[in-house]
Amino acid sequence: MTVSLPPEMIKAVEKVRKSEHRTRSELVREALRTYLATRRFREVAASPAELRAIRRGRAEIRRGQYVTLDQLLHEVGTPRRQKSKKGA
Repeated sequence: MTVSLPPEMIKAVEKVRKSEHRTRSELVREALRTYLATRRFREVAASPAELRAIRRGRAEIRRGQYVTLDQLLHEVGTPRRQKSKKGA
């Protein structure tokens, strides 16, 4: 794979590479991994209704109006595991 870069970018890459004691390949691989990881989850702005719901939820938490995960699981109950038919 061959990549062309403008001279200013080459200088920036070399500066980072030298300061971090890394190869160009390591630096480019990390940059591509970061780029690809951030592109996987496109950022979407929350709607006004969603922002209002978030504010309401945060206010309820400040007032202590919430349940913990343990409380929720206790209230709902844990599902029973079915017995295996292998032993029958």
